[in-house]
Amino acid sequence: MTRPVVVGVDGSPESLAAVDWAAEEAQLRGLPLHIVHAWLWQPLDIPVLQNREAEEESARAVLREAEARVAQRHTGLDVTARIAPDTAVAALVSEAKRSALLCLGTRGHGALLGFLLGSYGQQVIATAAGPVVSVRAEDDEHLLSRGGDVVVGQQGSAEDSAEVLGFAFEAAAVRGVPLRAVRAWSLPPVYTWSPGSLAMIDDAGGLEPLERKALQEALAPWRERFPDVEVTEHVEIGSAGQVLLDQAASAQLLVVGRRARRAPIGTRIGSAAHAVLHHARCPVAVVPHS
Repeated sequence: MTRPVVVGVDGSPESLAAVDWAAEEAQLRGLPLHIVHAWLWQPLDIPVLQNREAEEESARAVLREAEARVAQRHTGLDVTARIAPDTAVAALVSEAKRSALLCLGTRGHGALLGFLLGSYGQQVIATAAGPVVSVRAEDDEHLLSRGGDVVVGQQGSAEDSAEVLGFAFEAAAVRGVPLRAVRAWSLPPVYTWSPGSLAMIDDAGGLEPLERKALQEALAPWRERFPDVEVTEHVEIGSAGQVLLDQAASAQLLVVGRRARRAPIGTRIGSAAHAVLHHARCPVAVVPHS
């Protein structure tokens, strides 16, 4: 079964920017596009204040606007649309299970991070089973530019980052652009260093060569699978979020990972993902990994 690119809409400029990006992505990947609007009839204690038919028609108008926008810009694209009769988070998380990727609009950076349908977007990103792409409404030419490269943040071992790197290599391949793989590292507390660790670091000539080797080992199987993708490696000491933002200044897509597990209280997406979702100009793909 072919998994579609899914985009959540609510009629806002942010969600329409997400529709543009999702349609472009679907066309690049040769996949169908599925547009979803979450709307659930919730009667109030004072029925006179509600009109179910009017609310439902308003929900359908949101879908019609998105479909018309795609039809004007992408001829021949297989497009479906539906109202999901559920709460926003539940509907979008459910759609993510059946999609190649889920796309949401975001209001961009600021003191408070605002996503499609308010704070629901962060909950979706933190719990979705598959990749979720956050798209800002600002600077449409930048969002759809094919001139920049794809940037991916790599952390941990090759096994830890396999899903993240796989998504990034495929994104670079369908666009025909280079991939910039970034590994940021920081010095561990001195008290955690054992004599054996110090000896290993000394033999390697410092920590940076070890970090560079870890990045190269993680990239190796994906270089073999995608031989036509030009890859640039970047290893830098510093905050992962800031390093990624610096490297993605002119990127067309930034790919980061998050641990696919729930925090003891609420949901978390990780500090690096949180930072780039706040401040990156380009769309950001958050890919869950084990």
